[in-house]
Amino acid sequence: MSQAQSLQKKLQKGGLIDASAVSREEAIDAAQAAGMTGLIVHCDRARSRSAVLRAVVKAVDFPEFFGGNLDALYDCLCDTLLDHKNGLFLWFDKLHSGDPALTEDAKAIVAVCVDVAEFAANNDRRFAFAVEHAGKHPDPEPGVVPTPYSG
Repeated sequence: MSQAQSLQKKLQKGGLIDASAVSREEAIDAAQAAGMTGLIVHCDRARSRSAVLRAVVKAVDFPEFFGGNLDALYDCLCDTLLDHKNGLFLWFDKLHSGDPALTEDAKAIVAVCVDVAEFAANNDRRFAFAVEHAGKHPDPEPGVVPTPYSG
């Protein structure tokens, strides 16, 4: 079985895809080839749970009433999933799970995504996701103001 066929099977099954085994482009292309909506969640500048959630909101185009907590993330991902006929694939790009402020939150966000994959399976949908872990953010340089999340 080729790597592309293996990836297709994993997307059909749903859940966590190993980001170290496939490139972001390959995963997005495979998701789209499977009829799923493939979205990239840009997490590189996120230094807190709320910043990661804002990145998800931006990628998925959640409504303005998004509550900003993990329960709201679950609800909105499930609602968004139901809007997509063939399913949804999220690539969490450069999630700095090595940051002390994000270590536990990254695990909680992954757990929410696992729950959404279970919801998808129970509702004849597919939800898969990959997390590209980026370790810890570099320490700030003295005298240099860090780039804000909003750019």
